[in-house]
Parts: sequence; structure tokens; C-alpha cells
Amino acid sequence: MDAAIDAVRVAGTPTGPVPVVLLAVEGESDLLPIFIGFDEAASIARGLDAEDIGRPLTHDLTLNLVEELGGRIERVVVSDVDDGTYIADLHLATPRESTVIDARPSDSLALAARTNAPLAVDEDVFEAGRRDPDEFDDMDDIREVMEV
Repeated sequence: MDAAIDAVRVAGTPTGPVPVVLLAVEGESDLLPIFIGFDEAASIARGLDAEDIGRPLTHDLTLNLVEELGGRIERVVVSDVDDGTYIADLHLATPRESTVIDARPSDSLALAARTNAPLAVDEDVFEAGRRDPDEFDDMDDIREVMEV
């Protein structure tokens, strides 16, 4: 199922604030929330905003390495969920062949945000985690919570 990053928000939980990236799936009104770390949330927001902060941070460095070695990010697929932990496949084109690398969704989405690589979500994964978008209306955007 084709997807896009809808927003990066901050959810209030009993243990404190937790960032959540919201994926919108084409043709569906519900969203897929994936709870992530603050650093990854800020990196995704920077990628979406095409913000250059001067020195490369981890996701910028990773992308620079991939591109310097002749590769490119082809797409990201959120392919599985195991006991609440989401799994992503990072599809890369390299000079030798295409390859798929197991990756955290947050890291993969941060790379996709920098490259406009297509996103997809496995249908079973979406069905298992889909939520009504109204649940996220009162949450702050990550940019409002952190200096991004």
C-alpha cells in the first residue's frame, strides 16, 4: 500500500512525551502511528523541511555514504510488526545490484524524507496498527516541541 509521512507529532503518555510519526496510506482515512525517538523524529522533520544545518547528522551522513558509493534509496517498506515493534525494509539500488536492508522504520523514514523515496506499508501491518486521525489532532508537531 503506497504511503506518505503525514506528520511527526508528540504524544503524551504516562511515562512522558513520546514522538510519533504518522503514515497516511493512499485510499485510507486512518493513519498508521509509529512511536519513535526524539532524535529520529527531529531528523525526519528536518528531512521533510529540507533543512540544512551545516554539518551532517547521522541520517545525512548515511545518505552521503550511500550516494558516494554510487547507490540510492529506491523505497522504504514498513513490512512487519512484531509485538508492537515495526520492521522496515530499506530498498537500495547499488552499482552491482538492488538490495534490501533490514532497518528501523524511523531511520528509513528519515532517509526517505531526504530523498523523496516512495514509501509503502504492508497491508497486514496497516490493518494491525491503523488508527483514527482524530486521535492525533490535539498532539503538538515535533517542531513546536523541539528546536528542529
